[in-house]
Amino acid sequence: SCSHWQNSNLKGQTMKFAQYEVAVAVGSETEIAQSAAGLWLAGQALLQRGNPFTSAPLLFCLQGYEGLVEGGENIKQANWLSVSNIIQLGGTIIGSARCKAFTTREGRLLAAYNLVQHGITNLCVIGGDGSLTGANIFRTEWGGLLEQLVKDGKITKEVAKKYCHLNIVGLVGSIDNDFCGTDMTIGTDSALHRIMEVIDAITTTAQSHQRTFVLEVMGRHCGYLALVSALASGADWLFIPEAPPEDGWEDFMCARLGETRSRGSRLNIIIIAEGAIDRNGKPISSSYVKDLVVQRLGFDTRVTVLGHVQRGGTPSAFDRVLSSKMGMEAVMALLEATPDTPACVVSLSGNQSVRLPLMECVQVTKEVQKAMDEKRFEEAIQLRGRHTCALTAAAVCADWCCLSPFRQTHFSLAILNVGAPAAGMNAAVRSAVRIGISQGHTVYVVNDGFEGLSKGQIRKVGWHDVAGWLGRGGSMLGTKRTLPKTSMEKIVENVRKFNIHSLLVVGGFELSMTQGWGSHTCSNSDICANEPSLLSSAQSCDRIKQSASGTKRRVFIVETMGGYCGYLSTVTGIAVGADAAYVYEDPFTIHDLKVNVEHLTEKMKTDIQRGLVLRNEKCHEHYTTEFLYNLYSSEGRGIFDCRINVLGHLQQGGAPTPFDRNYGTKLGVKAMLWMSEKLQEAYRKGRVFANSADSACVIGLRKKMVAFSPVTELKKVTDFEHRLPQEQWWLNLRLMLKMLANYQISLTEYISGKMEHVTRRTLSIEKGF
Repeated sequence: SCSHWQNSNLKGQTMKFAQYEVAVAVGSETEIAQSAAGLWLAGQALLQRGNPFTSAPLLFCLQGYEGLVEGGENIKQANWLSVSNIIQLGGTIIGSARCKAFTTREGRLLAAYNLVQHGITNLCVIGGDGSLTGANIFRTEWGGLLEQLVKDGKITKEVAKKYCHLNIVGLVGSIDNDFCGTDMTIGTDSALHRIMEVIDAITTTAQSHQRTFVLEVMGRHCGYLALVSALASGADWLFIPEAPPEDGWEDFMCARLGETRSRGSRLNIIIIAEGAIDRNGKPISSSYVKDLVVQRLGFDTRVTVLGHVQRGGTPSAFDRVLSSKMGMEAVMALLEATPDTPACVVSLSGNQSVRLPLMECVQVTKEVQKAMDEKRFEEAIQLRGRHTCALTAAAVCADWCCLSPFRQTHFSLAILNVGAPAAGMNAAVRSAVRIGISQGHTVYVVNDGFEGLSKGQIRKVGWHDVAGWLGRGGSMLGTKRTLPKTSMEKIVENVRKFNIHSLLVVGGFELSMTQGWGSHTCSNSDICANEPSLLSSAQSCDRIKQSASGTKRRVFIVETMGGYCGYLSTVTGIAVGADAAYVYEDPFTIHDLKVNVEHLTEKMKTDIQRGLVLRNEKCHEHYTTEFLYNLYSSEGRGIFDCRINVLGHLQQGGAPTPFDRNYGTKLGVKAMLWMSEKLQEAYRKGRVFANSADSACVIGLRKKMVAFSPVTELKKVTDFEHRLPQEQWWLNLRLMLKMLANYQISLTEYISGKMEHVTRRTLSIEKGF
């Protein structure tokens, strides 16, 4: 963040910077700071972004706005070591505190004086909407505050002129995901991991003892955590502030619980947000719900209040990468800021970083609460944005419509898995089955992929046949890499035998081979396999780094899966702070290896005496993992020693993350609804005519949208030899990976986030589900 720069064009121009200082402050509310798992990854990116340009100090502001007001030792210089080895820590290493003084002009006057004393005119604030609103007020008053300091004789007119403008960029840290304009706030995904760990543990107890559990999660004004955890756990009932239940909900809920028990279910789960209310604004407590179930149904019922356990723990891989991306974008926003640039907040839209005017976001966020206070609940959900609307719709469709009578159609659909198993497959199959049934279709599932389809391993399924699949890893249906062309005649015979009109294929690269069937084929892209693999990779690398830190002067060479695709290596490298990540898509030479070895050698001379190098399994034909081990061992002899760790199929195991459960569920819902619509369009005189290009499509996340792409179009942009897209969206992350590893890099390739606006219209535009 620079107070002066000579050329505003980042691309292809030489930038000249004056000396500058920057402070990084955490939001003034303790609960916000403690909630944001991975919060200080953003700070790490800020500090490291400043390094290539200047030796001027960057500063920490301890204890949030309180430290800003008190000054002194609360504002201290930071360096590279200050943020080393914190990437796996939750909370905030610089502390935070509530500060009443900053809500007054007198307090902000003291804060302005302390900033001027340190020459700070660029401020990055990490917190919630209250903290960011305070930051914008501070920026608006800045000129007047300096005039007052001149009048009081605390600073000179020359100093006031030198620091006449304050730039502010905000990062949203809140587990509630309650800030309008961003798909996800820092800390939310990690909080969901904590919640799902508890729910998964409780589920085994509930099944063993045939119990009902009422789980209360955080969310005084926002029900996002409750909504997502309910969707990810297959809960029987949900209470959130934005969508109070209709009058008479007690009867409907008890009927739902009784109906599931009568069909053989041994457990019931009810999720309730702490701020849940009814239509009249009366709070709905977890104890009230428990007593209701006991009195009406006689079920053994327990209440679990998760409380602050949701805020703690190791940050998820998603939060680590999100925080790093936002931190880097925040610095770029400060670099590009002018006196006319409004204070902005860095947000996430799809997989892209964007900049939004801070006060537009705050205003819409406040309108949500106003709509809820005035009992305009449908409007409140719309203002939350398309993400919440999508989850609400998916939750209702996939879990809570089985009490409704279904109108039977004449269509039959089959679902199968292909390729390697991936966590999230079962969630997609489960939601697709239930949506298909709710649409009135006959739904079949196929065991062992196309091989099972050729052998007739096909069975009809009902609503409760897929109960409990959400939290299961791998593939409940079984999956193989067999392609349809190996036994096409038998497959066609079974398709005709069971009168199957449409196929839903959930899997990996093999799904691109499914065109030309004479029936609809909709496939789930393998993007939903990323998050659990990243999680296991990050956890393994965290332990490896801990081992290296304890041993001192040790470098680990870690091999990850991924075929020719280097996504896992790259993103894991960012999430764990790796020194290098070798991938096929970013060719490297012996010269690059030499630079990396020399970089690690210099690193061992500092206090950071550990190293981590990631290698994608097929990144290079000759530079194998064994070769890298021998190279690093030889060149580092006497300075550091090396070890090899091959993660292998460890990455494919384990329970799916909240992201994958929900992403799989949404894709399964949308895929089945799309197929139903296409079947209706193509049905004529008792037959389905599937002879158009969109009769075989792949559904997946593309930039900011969940979209359907005909397989014929995908073939044009696919490298079939290496099983890769010809263009990889994540390659721009490698710039950040190198920067965070302390390599001197050029900014000419960095693509800054665009400034967008937040309005009711932009929130209501459907960019996905």
